[in-house]
Amino acid sequence: MSKSTVPIGSPVLEAHGVSKSFPGVRALSEVDLTVRAGQVHALVGENGAGKSTLIKVLTGVYPLDRGELRHRGVPVSFAGPGAAQAVGISTIYQELDLVPMQSAARNLYLGREPRTRLGLIDFARMSRDADALLRDFQIDADVDVPLTTLGLGTQQMISVARSVALDANVVIMDEPTSSLEPREVDTLFRIIDRLREAGVAILYVSHRLDELYRICDTVTVLRDGRMVHSGPLAELPRVKLVTTMLGRDLESTPHRTRSAAPTAESSAPMLELQGITRRNRLHNISLTVNKGEVVGLGGLLGAGRTEVGMAVLGAQETDSGSVLIDGSSIRRGSPGASIAAGVALLPEDRKLEGILPHLSIRDNIAIAALPRLSRAGMVSDKRVDTIVETYMSRLRIRATGPGQKVGTLSGGNQQKVLLARWLCLNPKVLVLDEPTRGIDVGAKFEVRSTIDELAKEGLAVLLISSETEELVDQSDRIVVLKDGCVVSVLEADQISEHDLVEAIAAVPAGPVGGHHE
Repeated sequence: MSKSTVPIGSPVLEAHGVSKSFPGVRALSEVDLTVRAGQVHALVGENGAGKSTLIKVLTGVYPLDRGELRHRGVPVSFAGPGAAQAVGISTIYQELDLVPMQSAARNLYLGREPRTRLGLIDFARMSRDADALLRDFQIDADVDVPLTTLGLGTQQMISVARSVALDANVVIMDEPTSSLEPREVDTLFRIIDRLREAGVAILYVSHRLDELYRICDTVTVLRDGRMVHSGPLAELPRVKLVTTMLGRDLESTPHRTRSAAPTAESSAPMLELQGITRRNRLHNISLTVNKGEVVGLGGLLGAGRTEVGMAVLGAQETDSGSVLIDGSSIRRGSPGASIAAGVALLPEDRKLEGILPHLSIRDNIAIAALPRLSRAGMVSDKRVDTIVETYMSRLRIRATGPGQKVGTLSGGNQQKVLLARWLCLNPKVLVLDEPTRGIDVGAKFEVRSTIDELAKEGLAVLLISSETEELVDQSDRIVVLKDGCVVSVLEADQISEHDLVEAIAAVPAGPVGGHHE
């Protein structure tokens, strides 16, 4: 590994006043960032903070609208990722950018294959060099077999090795440990230490606090497209880092204000998760939601909250464990079986996974109920109209009528349409993944009031939210996740934003009811 020609601590890659907008969205606003030689710089922020956009600006995927980029002190403008790579900026993405049907050796030397004197690819030399490179990084893999035959963790490590082999002076790592086993994480951190010693500048994106405090020197926090903090990580306590990411001031936050309480029927378990496990994602997750109860799922981005919700619906493959609805076990990995048992889920991304924007409100609400409304293959328009009108009125959906296209509604009304779709099936368990994200204050109040009403009617609600205030105000209990494990459970008298943030930020002594594999 060659030494960097830039003195340790000197700026290698800089962003000054960088702004980037897309139609209707300002993704970055006047962001500053300096990544220095021989340092690991953490880039953190919750979903939508602007991390991915900033990486794509730094690497030439997106042109910036305003501001300036500097590489080794010289202003630069990259026409594309190839131009950034040509000056020594290498990126390791969370979603692997490898060629799966090619061998590890071909992937390692793609575009820079060794040649014979006749100009042909020297496969023998490429295999020898690839094998030596992987052994240098303590990666045990056959470099001549197709990449698809290797595990995801090995593929991720090969992506890291390829980046290092390019003699990069800047390495950007976007969630590099997402597919790695603990042993492989240790290997990665040894590689990072070697890069640091060689003077390489590293920009490290991760949601895992333990990793950040283990290997990073400095940190920049983004929130809503703006830089809200930058400085030495060791000077920023974990709780302060979390509150900075979330934008919460714990000194001024009151204790819980939710007035709704579980009914006497709440002692009846309606949803039970028993030891739900998925390799590298979820570790022995167990929790219970009683009838008439709202249980919140807290944790930072990547903690495993959405994966738990999808496991309840049967849309998340799991390796072991059971999901019980009203005391009956349902088949894992079968959304149809889960829905038939009484599970409903509002997805995190309503536009991508929920609404059908070009269809009417009527069609969007009725589509889930059509099999139940049909007789001999025929659907009664009158029955459909009655159901649609009932839920439009109950949820106070503001529209010109049931024929209005859903894509023309406000975000809050779109969310209500999705909620109406599932409520017309009379579910027993309702999983809400970020139910108030991207909607205005008035609509948030209405959605939260509806959640309280549904719980009072006996529905079991699993509430997934990034907003600590929302979890505190809505939940009867809060289950805190970290790295796919249950690390804390907050009961009624413990529920406050202060306690929740401390539970999220705490260094775990060990998961509650679970363990790392």
